[in-house]
Amino acid sequence: MTALDTAYTLGRTGLRVTRLALGAMTFGSDWGWGADEAASRALFDRYLDAGGNFVDTADLYCGGESERMLGRFVADAGARDRLVIATKYGYSASLGGAPASANTGGNHRKNLVRAVEGSLARLGTDYIDLLWTHIWDRLTPVDEVARALDDLVRAGKVRYVGLSNAPAWYAARAQTLAELRGWEPIAALQLEYSLVERQLELEHADAAQHLGMGLVAWSPLGSGVLTGKYRPGGAGEGRLAVMKDSGNPVFEKLTPANFAILEVVEAVARELGRTPAQVALNWVATQPGVASVIVGATKLSQLDDNLGALDFALPPELRARLDAVSAPERRSPYVFFEPAMQAMVHGGAGVGDRPDGYHAPVRAAGGGAKVK
Repeated sequence: MTALDTAYTLGRTGLRVTRLALGAMTFGSDWGWGADEAASRALFDRYLDAGGNFVDTADLYCGGESERMLGRFVADAGARDRLVIATKYGYSASLGGAPASANTGGNHRKNLVRAVEGSLARLGTDYIDLLWTHIWDRLTPVDEVARALDDLVRAGKVRYVGLSNAPAWYAARAQTLAELRGWEPIAALQLEYSLVERQLELEHADAAQHLGMGLVAWSPLGSGVLTGKYRPGGAGEGRLAVMKDSGNPVFEKLTPANFAILEVVEAVARELGRTPAQVALNWVATQPGVASVIVGATKLSQLDDNLGALDFALPPELRARLDAVSAPERRSPYVFFEPAMQAMVHGGAGVGDRPDGYHAPVRAAGGGAKVK
């Protein structure tokens, strides 16, 4: 197992995060597929011992128990200053067992303040390093959200802010408003990204790099599909087996197309002497603009395997095979941005044929500056 001794700055900030983040969605077994407290503590301790500094949770996870566990683990380890603790808000509090209310869900200021106060209490801390909006609510004006996030930073309850599961246009508007009005900028975007889910490449990746937002990938293993634990015709064990009939499209991963991708991942893994999970994680972590990748586990063996995903390089020819089998469906207007169409724009003169260093990108590949 290789220690996480390399970090990237998160977006256009000075905050340093290790390239693999520990996802605490698995902390708590009430959902039927997570880890109990003893197992969760072992995962947390192993991650810290490996050198990780970035832990991601949410007020929703296991009815708040994930935050409570994480708060206890951090306090017992005396690791508060060392860690970057990220949490999220936005889903209805009634999903965690609270009485249903019109204003205990959504992105608006009232719910934001309520949620942050609850997360601070459960985490046992007086500040949150990184607060994400968990999901776009399609209702609250973006300026209300951006200003309310800025207020919490100014109040000292939040250090940095980010958006999760939001449209690229929304993120761009939020960042532009923050720059124009001197509010806290959006440090990062957290989105699903894996070899079986590459839609963020259509808009979000460019938006993030041009506007100074780091990309943080969730579900890099396609909810377990890319580990090989699920097979065609078999339900298997784990989250997808539990959630397959939930109606949540996030868990609709057991498809012929995804199993075809898995075949190539397994072939590449055999050539490299690696596990399929390590190959899939390495691919995501080395994509342009990605600052960190969230890994979740319920067993130490899974976490140990994941933590070994960064100590090798994917050869170009093998990366090309992975890219080809997992390429997103071509659709308009994005086909107009591909090389063949761009050649028609530039008359065959070439695109991007400037010498190295002529105009540095806003964000370096990898989502930030490399820090040893």
